Amino acid sequence: MSQMPAAVSIREVGPRDGLQNEEPIPTDAKVRLIDALSGTGVRRIEAVSFVHPKAIPQMADADEVWRRAAKVDGVRYSALVPNTRGAQRALAAGFTEIEVVVSASDTHNRRNVNRSTAESLDDIAELIDLLHGAGATAEVIVATSFGCPYEGDVDPARVAGIVDRVVRDGADRVAFGDTTGMGTPRRVRELISAVRDRNAHVPVLLHFHNTRGTALANLLTALELGVTEFDASVGGLGGCPYAPGASGNLATEEAVHMLHDMGIDTGIDLAALVEVAELAEELLGKKLPSGVLRAGPRTRLTPLPA
Repeated sequence: MSQMPAAVSIREVGPRDGLQNEEPIPTDAKVRLIDALSGTGVRRIEAVSFVHPKAIPQMADADEVWRRAAKVDGVRYSALVPNTRGAQRALAAGFTEIEVVVSASDTHNRRNVNRSTAESLDDIAELIDLLHGAGATAEVIVATSFGCPYEGDVDPARVAGIVDRVVRDGADRVAFGDTTGMGTPRRVRELISAVRDRNAHVPVLLHFHNTRGTALANLLTALELGVTEFDASVGGLGGCPYAPGASGNLATEEAVHMLHDMGIDTGIDLAALVEVAELAEELLGKKLPSGVLRAGPRTRLTPLPA
């Protein structure tokens, strides 16, 4: 096995990616979730997205949620935006880390934002300039990087070509979304290899869904390839409203449990994180996918080795 990293960075995406795929919950509940996550030791949180309420009604109160959320020192908060208007709202709210998304699959991109991938890339080039001009960073998330619910397999070379374009346009970092959970260790290796052959210097983050039960296997493969930044969602919240059948994200507590057992530091208090996952179940009024929540305290509270 390849040398494992000593530490990884996990961005918690439950408050945005997770909640936007659930029935809308009150603003108070969203603020409670963000504030609780801020107290677990997680250092990055995707807090909200600034989208039109008709498109994603679950995020209609994004401005209010962010205004009321406690901003904890040492935690980096980010927002997702779909277009210039969203970017302007995020900047006005005070965000300095902003994500934009484009799908590797043309069909998924049209379902998501009603334009082709090429058209979105032209828009993103302008958005990057806008964000940089305001002193913010721009992360480009490439959705359907491992497969599309409409088109099937996605060629890693196509994804690498998108990375070429956004890096040329000034993207600060790139993330790859396994929107449909089609990712497997083979696909992870092929994608990372294709991207690094042309843009080895670009910071990379991976976002896995667990639709087919491969999220942890994909995480392990990425670790072996030297990737150290990942998205995860408390309780396994999430999915994709424009990807039929896509189920939840990699559960943060499952990732942390495995990483700590391997001696890899995340900076996150697992016991506190499990409590937040239980809070998320309470706020949503339903059981969440996380296996750690069902396994009992001896399994779920394994301490980080000294």
